[in-house]
Amino acid sequence: MKQLTVELPGREYDILIGTGLLEQCGARIRAVTRAERLAVVTDSNVGPLYLKMVMESLLRAGFTAFSVTFPAGEASKNIRTLNNLYEGFADGGLTRGDGVVALGGGVTGDMAGFAAATMFRGVDFIQIPTTLLAQVDSSVGGKTAIDLPQGKNLVGAFYQPKLVLADTGCFATLPNRVLCDGMAEVIKYGMIVDAPFFDFLERLDGIQAAAAHWEEIVYTCCDIKRAVVAEDERDTGRRGILNFGHTLGHAYEKAYHYETYTHGEAVAAGMVKMLELERRKGRPVAALQARLERVLKAFQLPIEIPCTMEDYRAAVGLDKKAQGRCIGVIEVVQPGQAEIVPMEKEALFALLEEKDA
Repeated sequence: MKQLTVELPGREYDILIGTGLLEQCGARIRAVTRAERLAVVTDSNVGPLYLKMVMESLLRAGFTAFSVTFPAGEASKNIRTLNNLYEGFADGGLTRGDGVVALGGGVTGDMAGFAAATMFRGVDFIQIPTTLLAQVDSSVGGKTAIDLPQGKNLVGAFYQPKLVLADTGCFATLPNRVLCDGMAEVIKYGMIVDAPFFDFLERLDGIQAAAAHWEEIVYTCCDIKRAVVAEDERDTGRRGILNFGHTLGHAYEKAYHYETYTHGEAVAAGMVKMLELERRKGRPVAALQARLERVLKAFQLPIEIPCTMEDYRAAVGLDKKAQGRCIGVIEVVQPGQAEIVPMEKEALFALLEEKDA
């Protein structure tokens, strides 16, 4: 097992990474909370696989526990499901001294975290991410949110968990597409912060080869995000580099109603498109774009997703990195060298409308 600590004064928490953590979760959670009652939030896919194991572990540790389950998928990440969580917490007897456990992928963690942040103005929150994407990205850093019809993650709160338990044994039950979905965020970390890590990912020949290195991969990504979050918890500066590929990726997700492409697939295409826009500005990134496209293809990720200017404008107009007429776009010239570049939205749209020579 590997361990990291997110250093936030007065709100430090550990990230534990390894196999067997679901069976141990009760004792691990008992060590970080005074709660007596826990609401376990999960979805219709994860619940049948792991809920019984987690509930039994919580009961062994002396907790009173109940569960609230919602239909799996991004389509559930909305105010209606959030309200159902609140009502489920109230029906289960949750009090201000109790806690919420998120058992599942990024949608579960985002919604359960926002519900925990706002129920009684804040109850203890524990993350048990079960997907690669959630373990390397969304479970760490305290961003919680729901979607609006107008866009993704537009209503939320910064709310740090008390503990993150990343059981890499969960990957054995994930289909290849879900694992590849998570690899988009993994590749992103190599692009924005860690050139040797990107080199390592290039040498892997697809998802089967990556499976021998899950603990190392999750640890490396969490270590990068831990350091960035400790420096800029509220996303007012350097933390913005974590959004490489996301501004355009969110446009792809929304354009296809969150049904055709996964988050990771959209981010993959968004990273490539961002490098394409950098080339149009005259930046020397053609070789890097070719490298990125090769590694994305090795992990069965798209390098291009069709999108209209109307869809781009709708997504960029509500992007959380936008301020007035400007938006901070994340550019990468070499692996490990990301920067946030202020740009007027209209200038970004003009680049999107350009055609390559």
